[in-house]
Amino acid sequence: MLDPVDAELLARYPGPDRRAQPIHTAYVSADRVTAETPVAWGAAATELLDRHHDLLAELDSTRSLPAVRDRLQRNPIQDLRIDFEDGYGFRSDDEEDKAAITAGAVLSAWAEQSDGPASFGIRTKGLADAERHRALRTLELVLDAAGGVPAGFVFTVPKIRAAEQVSALVALSEAFERGYGLAEGTLRFELQIESPQAVIAADGTTPIARMIGLAGGRCSGLHFGTYDYTAACGIAAPDQALDHPAADYAKSVMQAAAAQTGVWICDGSTQIVPDTEPEAALRNHHRLVTRSLRRGYYQGWDMHPGHLITRWLATYEFFRQATAIAVPRLQAYLERRSGGVMDEPATAEALAATVLRGVNCGARGAGELGDLTIEVLQALVSRAPIPQGA
Repeated sequence: MLDPVDAELLARYPGPDRRAQPIHTAYVSADRVTAETPVAWGAAATELLDRHHDLLAELDSTRSLPAVRDRLQRNPIQDLRIDFEDGYGFRSDDEEDKAAITAGAVLSAWAEQSDGPASFGIRTKGLADAERHRALRTLELVLDAAGGVPAGFVFTVPKIRAAEQVSALVALSEAFERGYGLAEGTLRFELQIESPQAVIAADGTTPIARMIGLAGGRCSGLHFGTYDYTAACGIAAPDQALDHPAADYAKSVMQAAAAQTGVWICDGSTQIVPDTEPEAALRNHHRLVTRSLRRGYYQGWDMHPGHLITRWLATYEFFRQATAIAVPRLQAYLERRSGGVMDEPATAEALAATVLRGVNCGARGAGELGDLTIEVLQALVSRAPIPQGA
């Protein structure tokens, strides 16, 4: 009786794969993006860091600022979306057609850059009746101009409100794959959760879990839309923020729905950028990123070059502190010593996952883990037998 249940649970909840989740997604409007955008953002962020070094040194609890500066000069953006939605607005068809073709060429260039974003793509307009024709046309033009689906490409679909919209996205992806002669499952998408109807449907169910199932493995992430969501909930504009209780509730539902599915959760954005009051904005963003990390949201939107500074700084701090605790506990667990804390397999899994994230983002090097190896950490995460000789 339970064999089919086991099979269904394994299919729906395969656990994390071995992809490294980026720490952020940078958004750039389609009318402002070029192949040099990542380098330009890194240069602007470095200049801002140097200008406000004393403030940032005050925030830096783990002496991570030199590593952050190096990252900004070397590889500042891990994941980037060219935005054709709110950041771009409604333009004439001719204008958006041209921008889509340009975007495809830019994506193709990034795919060839060894120091460019590891993943990238576009955010289309939504699937509502007035927008979906434009969304599909833009996606098609981008892929045509890129010469197909570049490695690392994903498209983000905003304002998802119904599970049936995900079924349509799957059918669309399958059609593109047939058209380009690609293997099934090549084209993946992200769902942007910014409508209350995506969190609680009219019948009281939670659509997000069903959306992930209907995606059939094509959904790589759920992105939270801070301002659309809080506005739709009736939150006054001065109080709309990542740390509002309404936003926390939606993200908790997203987190629970995506748990053990392999789908990533991405926190939303803040509209406060370090332009007019840079010190206050830098402090605020550092606080928000740290808060999100502590709640298990390891990725978030960055909307301004200055956000890269405090994103990397808060992330390095978080994982340096976390791995300093996790590594000795894992070593004690493997040696079957208590070390003052009696860890169970679930805790060892979580500790190992934290250390792997720290290594993947660059906060720690593999040589800083003592006797632990990446293979051992991966085995602990998947609860597989520890490799012999490890």
